[in-house]
Amino acid sequence: MPDTAPSVWNSCGFDHLRRNARGWLEPSDDYWRLWLQRPELALVEESCAAEHALHESLMLAPTRAVSPSELGALQDADARANHQLFLKLRDAVLQAGSLEAAYAGFFRAGAIQLPPLFLDLMVQAIVRNLLADETDAWVWRAAELLFRRQRVQVQEGRVLSGDADVLDMLNETAGLGGMGRLLLQSGASLPVVQVEVLGDDNAARYLQSCEGPGRFNFVLDLTHEVQQELPHGLTLTMTRSRSGLKALAAVLERWVKHFLGVAVRIQPEARVDDPSWRWHLGLDVESTQLLNDLYQGNEVSAQRQQRLISLFRLRFENSADMQADLQGKPVYLGLAMTEQGLLKLKPQNLLINLPLSAPA
Repeated sequence: MPDTAPSVWNSCGFDHLRRNARGWLEPSDDYWRLWLQRPELALVEESCAAEHALHESLMLAPTRAVSPSELGALQDADARANHQLFLKLRDAVLQAGSLEAAYAGFFRAGAIQLPPLFLDLMVQAIVRNLLADETDAWVWRAAELLFRRQRVQVQEGRVLSGDADVLDMLNETAGLGGMGRLLLQSGASLPVVQVEVLGDDNAARYLQSCEGPGRFNFVLDLTHEVQQELPHGLTLTMTRSRSGLKALAAVLERWVKHFLGVAVRIQPEARVDDPSWRWHLGLDVESTQLLNDLYQGNEVSAQRQQRLISLFRLRFENSADMQADLQGKPVYLGLAMTEQGLLKLKPQNLLINLPLSAPA
């Protein structure tokens, strides 16, 4: 089946990764060369001779051992720190044998000592692998939530999620980068650059999106239910057929299956009315804290409850995969934005907090 990924996804280096027998991703030398060409590691005009020597030798042999003295010879402290972090990531992946094994291992080990950017790039490549045969634009766009911070707005009852970096950049520079910022500071009038809400009319264009100004410019509608007022004071609640939350649930199902080897079904829920609520987990920091407070009976203000974007119900297809004393019970998931309207998904929570019958 042909690969249908939007080309914007190719920046994660997926083309330089190999699937092993389990379907997990093993890096080639070219994958590490791509990292070395990132702005954090690439040579600049101010790079010292030692940095040039180290960088050039790693480009020739990306997996070679690097001695502490070589790192210590780098004159720029930031360059030295960036190379140390890169080597920590590289060595962890090489030792684990795959991106997935290394990623899961980081969270089992406790405190994470790698920058969020590094983890996000790993997640992007892993999800890219999961969706290689996917043709649904909503699923691809929802998958961006696993590695791209979102800015969420509620407009006329619709919950809209846009890429935070793109929206902030457009707000500051009208989409024209540093030149746009200078022009705005000088009082110049600039054309408005529009983002688009993903819909039937532009789904094909999203799937054909290219690297450059158009990347991550599509907004995902996370509204799961719409209400229509009827005569006699009645209200009709309808589930949207094109729901970004349904698409996100489909991605999370694949994520769990890929890492843990268990099949689950996840569906969005407008509310939880379950007197025997036994297990929950947040998909982000905000919802984790909110669900904990609700579960413990702590008071949660109406303003804070409004930050809850959605709840989900997760069920194991095979109850034997679930912790014995919880079999047959649903697991509730939460998704929430911060007070500033930001959403940063933590997909690792599904790997470390599900009540499995046996360790993955």
